[in-house]
Amino acid sequence: MLVHQAYKYRIYPNTAQQQLIRKMFGCCRFVFNHFLGVWNQTYANTGKGLSYQTCATQLPTLKAQYEWLKEVDSVALQSAVRHVANSFDRFFKKQNRAPRFKSRKHLKQSYTTRFSHHNIAVEGNRLKLPKLGWMRFANSRKLEGRILSATVRQNPSGKFFVSLVCEVEKAPLPPSDGHIGIDLGLKEYAVCSNGERFANPRFYRQHEKKLAFWQRRLSRRTPGGSNWKKAKQQVARIHEHIGNARNDFLHKLTTKLIRENQTISIEDLRVANMIQNPKLSKSIADASWGEWERQLTYKAKWYERNLRVADPFEPTSQRCHVCGTLHPEVKNLSVREWTCSSCGTHHDRDENAAHNIKQVAV
Repeated sequence: MLVHQAYKYRIYPNTAQQQLIRKMFGCCRFVFNHFLGVWNQTYANTGKGLSYQTCATQLPTLKAQYEWLKEVDSVALQSAVRHVANSFDRFFKKQNRAPRFKSRKHLKQSYTTRFSHHNIAVEGNRLKLPKLGWMRFANSRKLEGRILSATVRQNPSGKFFVSLVCEVEKAPLPPSDGHIGIDLGLKEYAVCSNGERFANPRFYRQHEKKLAFWQRRLSRRTPGGSNWKKAKQQVARIHEHIGNARNDFLHKLTTKLIRENQTISIEDLRVANMIQNPKLSKSIADASWGEWERQLTYKAKWYERNLRVADPFEPTSQRCHVCGTLHPEVKNLSVREWTCSSCGTHHDRDENAAHNIKQVAV
């Protein structure tokens, strides 16, 4: 099966290349904001928006008006126009909010260019990008498949990264007899119906004191000053470290589950609703259950595994998985173990829920 897979690498541009990258950020942002304004004005006057083709035909005129737009990658400018059209397509399908104007003060800056006539190439620990030429990059993972596009980003910490989207052939994994149900939690990240348990690493909690220390320093310094910028970068580095550690944990866990089991049953958690709980919101956000489910979903599709989902309103924690008797009194989260009054089976709360999820998921 052919899939689109992104490979993310850190790049090390020299001073001139960094200056050109920032110039491309600014030009792409200008083009995006320009055509977003034109689209909004046209819609307000006529009740109809603009297509990508209509906007793209106006791009040469815009470049003639602003000569500095010719100094950057033309394909990146076309991608910015396409992003406007795609944003409105998703908005009218109710997949996201209406697109907004981009700010140069935004912490994350990026631009996207497409592969054409070998303008993107990899050679050892060197990477070639349009207009930028060759630069050193951290070749931490072998690149596979046909390159389709490249997105250059600068993180709030100041580091530069490139994401190469490739068309890759994915072969299904060998069939397995494994079928497990998984119950997610906060005390333990995941409890499986086969008795396997995965501890909750709580990455944000590990760095919470250090983050609070630098956030206090940031709040006490003059905005825009050199010391303020140093503190802001330090805060960004801590957030980046937390995010990297969390993603590493989630990828390793989901890959292990996909490799070892043919069928995986999970519960459809309404994370957006659960996170409204003021006592648990920080811990739920730290657990990143939504990202865990997203990774499990696309990996199951890639490797032809079965992913089943249980209804979120199913009382999996309250029902005895042996005899099916419902026990509403164990709904309280403080009850970690209980004994069924009908069949006498002693249950661990999370493991019993995992068994029920395995039974009811479809």
